[in-house]
Amino acid sequence: MLRLLSSACLIGLMVGAGPVMAQKPAAPPAAPPAPAAASRPERPAPPTRDPNTPGYVTARELPDSANAPANGDGNFIIGPTHTPAPEMSAQEGVPQGTVLEFTMNSADSKVYPGIARETNTFGATDPTDPGKLVVTTSRPAPYTRRVAVYVPRQYVPGTIAPFIVGADGPDRGLFTALDNLIAEHRLPVMIAISIGNGGGDAQGSERGLEYDTLSGRYAEFVEKEVLPLVEAQSHVKLTRDPEGRATMGGSSGGSCALIMAWYHPELYHRVLTYSGTYVNQQWPYNSETPHGAWEFHEHLIPNSPPRPLRIWMEVGDRDLLNPNVMNDHMHDWVVANEDMAKVLAARGYHYQFVFARNAGHTDRAVKQQTLPEALEYVWQDYPIAGARN
Repeated sequence: MLRLLSSACLIGLMVGAGPVMAQKPAAPPAAPPAPAAASRPERPAPPTRDPNTPGYVTARELPDSANAPANGDGNFIIGPTHTPAPEMSAQEGVPQGTVLEFTMNSADSKVYPGIARETNTFGATDPTDPGKLVVTTSRPAPYTRRVAVYVPRQYVPGTIAPFIVGADGPDRGLFTALDNLIAEHRLPVMIAISIGNGGGDAQGSERGLEYDTLSGRYAEFVEKEVLPLVEAQSHVKLTRDPEGRATMGGSSGGSCALIMAWYHPELYHRVLTYSGTYVNQQWPYNSETPHGAWEFHEHLIPNSPPRPLRIWMEVGDRDLLNPNVMNDHMHDWVVANEDMAKVLAARGYHYQFVFARNAGHTDRAVKQQTLPEALEYVWQDYPIAGARN
């Protein structure tokens, strides 16, 4: 079931884990209490990490408020001040693209019919394996998701266009950046497809199933169920060339962006991630990739022939650290992204890693500062004038 919602005003990007639900005080002894549902413990504030810590990658420290060069591979340190890039605000005289929004219903999906984890529940560590989470409160559940499609004013109807797919949408900031960068001929004329998730977060949720599963499933869902609707509803033609296709996201949406390109490099060659969840968060458990996205830097990238990917990554100095009941030493977002940079360099990938001082998880100020540069980096070497097949 599709419901057209043409709209010029969209909500901002929402990524990362939701707020922690604290357990309520026990009922008075006069009344027998109901069985208590397991709830997530309060998360301590993550410590500030030093980018020059032994074991971290060697990185170039940039002047405060500066961005990494849009054509430079390697590791960079930015901050502590994060000044919004001018391209993140609407500029007078710049043509603004149009945005079409529609909803997708789980009842119409053959790939994701829908699950949800019961409210205020999480899971328990397997007593025989600290790296395995047992979730017994996930059930089939319906969902709807919103999809927003940005079409730049410069798009010529009937032509084949490159595009970028973003997670946890809609993402108004991305659309504004594209308006300005396309007008300045710093990016090709491209479509942006911002896909909402199916709800919840982490193990046992629909969002977690979509974004944290190491397989080609989500990319196949996008290819088979989302892109045909985008073309039909927005009257655009999308390239089949993987050089003209990019993925992006933050937190689990970031790991999803890499998962899409890793398992389907014939579909995507360009990846952009903020605070990528390259940690042990996959559920259901898979013996082939038992440590979830931690496997990227632990085994998959080091032990596989390099794929034709260009990757931009960011992590904050106060990014997440072990925000759940697992004590498996595979839930440090800073270490995970540092290790990603290490293995990408060792395998000769074109990548840029940005370590942001004075920044938390999927930090909005950092995105406001860096997104234009990140987009230029990811799309470098792609022809600016026109689209190609």
